[in-house]
Amino acid sequence: MTRIVHIGPGAFHRAHQAIYTEDAADGWQITGVSLRSADFADALIKQNGRYTLVTRGTDGIEYRQVTAMSKALAIANGRGPVLDALTQADTRIISLTITEKGYAPPFDASSAITLLVQALQMRKDAGRPGVTLLSCDNLTDNGAVLQKAVTGAAPSDLADWIAAHVRFPSTMVDRITPATTAELRAEVAEQAGWADEIPVETEAFSQWVIEDNFAAGRPDWEHAGAELVPDVAPYEQMKLRMLNGAHSMLAYCGHLTGKVYVRDVMADPALAALVARHMDAAAATLDPGTGLNPSAYRDQLLTRFRNPHIAHKTYQIAMDGSQKMPQRMFAPAQDAVRRGQDVTPFSFATACWLHYLGGRTDAGDAYALRDPREAELAALPSHPKDRVDALFALPDLLPAALAADPDFRAKTAAYLLAITQHGLMATTKEDAHV
Repeated sequence: MTRIVHIGPGAFHRAHQAIYTEDAADGWQITGVSLRSADFADALIKQNGRYTLVTRGTDGIEYRQVTAMSKALAIANGRGPVLDALTQADTRIISLTITEKGYAPPFDASSAITLLVQALQMRKDAGRPGVTLLSCDNLTDNGAVLQKAVTGAAPSDLADWIAAHVRFPSTMVDRITPATTAELRAEVAEQAGWADEIPVETEAFSQWVIEDNFAAGRPDWEHAGAELVPDVAPYEQMKLRMLNGAHSMLAYCGHLTGKVYVRDVMADPALAALVARHMDAAAATLDPGTGLNPSAYRDQLLTRFRNPHIAHKTYQIAMDGSQKMPQRMFAPAQDAVRRGQDVTPFSFATACWLHYLGGRTDAGDAYALRDPREAELAALPSHPKDRVDALFALPDLLPAALAADPDFRAKTAAYLLAITQHGLMATTKEDAHV
């Protein structure tokens, strides 16, 4: 039963939500919809709906063929078949992994939000039942973010129908999933014995926390290990601040200092110490009384980051910083200021990002920023204090109270000056002992 249509069937979806759906073992399957090239859809069709999941645990490597995706479509091959899949009466869930920038207006005709509004209008006009729109992106309160984007882009009569018939549960997703490489394809061909154009590699750990609020049923994801809860917020806040925040910090440090993978960063004692420090600072900003255990989570994260079998590129994590830093860095920094806590780790991470925006590693190698706000970020002045002042003045980036905090601003400027004068690695080694 193909009851789920997923927009954005990249490596993460195929290593995460697709696996939970297959392991639920109750017959639900997925149609994947690519908004970019038709390469994925063509490959999945060629492979009869199969792809390989390579799981790299500390105790070995597993090769598994996955068949959860019964069909694949691409906008590049025509909008009609995609809209038909989205508007079928049997389609109960439309899920998305479109990255943080996919939720930011304006929405052009090729965007996921425009596509959803068109499909919901067609469902309404045809008298089709309601549906659940399920965001699986790393966004705080992602269900509400998706709801705001969709209803904001819809005409008023459709917005009323959406309010009555569509649900937007929030989710928290977690599984480290590097991008697919030619090396991975070659490994699968040798070890698993078949030529797979779209294999995925991932770690053994996986977590999915879902707000149990669905319009027309769902798979038995609990059977596969998902957590269905009334409130996702405490889980997502801990993950965004401790895992994703530390990931961003180490990605900028790592890429700038020639460390290609997360595991390389963790092999450096100075950098590893700063990663642990950042997690501790982020944990201190979390709301107490949630029943979660940030200390145990920290230890688990450090073990995962050190996994020598996962080739997660720092440059991959570093992209789209303007969309990630507000949630991962600036929100906890603002809470630290409000509570009178030390903002040093957040200032250090912000300075690393600012240095990264210069577009050159410490060895002098140039790279693309790969950010939706690349033009304005690349135009920031070069002098450290002026650079900080200009970044803090950009709209829709830092919370006003944080941008106005003199301690956070001064520490960020001081770190950036030190990095500019002495290099990131020297500054990092010095700061690891603070």
